[in-house]
Amino acid sequence: MKPETLSATSSRSAPSVSTASSGPVDSGAEWIVDATGCDPELLKSQSILADLFDAIVSELGLNVIGTPQWHPFPEPGGVTGLALLSESHLACHTYPEFQLLTLNLYCCRPHTDWPWEAELCRRVGAQHVRVRRVERGIREEEVSS
Repeated sequence: MKPETLSATSSRSAPSVSTASSGPVDSGAEWIVDATGCDPELLKSQSILADLFDAIVSELGLNVIGTPQWHPFPEPGGVTGLALLSESHLACHTYPEFQLLTLNLYCCRPHTDWPWEAELCRRVGAQHVRVRRVERGIREEEVSS
């Protein structure tokens, strides 16, 4: 699944960072993911979600700082998770009562897309996955006026 891009993308393979305040700054990308129709029991499982985080971090070559934090809620039993990354952060919130998993990954360096749809279908039984990719930073047109 190709993520929906919310702003103009660059064909650059490396970030374009200007130390001058008047130039463009490519500060990475953010993936906002909503998975619906998920198995409610899997959305209550901190170990399933920790395995998901481990897979994302490992397969994208990211670096966790410290230990991911998890907070399970009382019934209906959702879970919130957060991993601080040297590249920024990975977060999730689950809503078993709505069969909904939300994820947010922000990377301040260029990355290929992760197979969100296939992996979330396999790991939490998602029936539909929406991926939005937001390019972060200051674009050329924002500084050339």
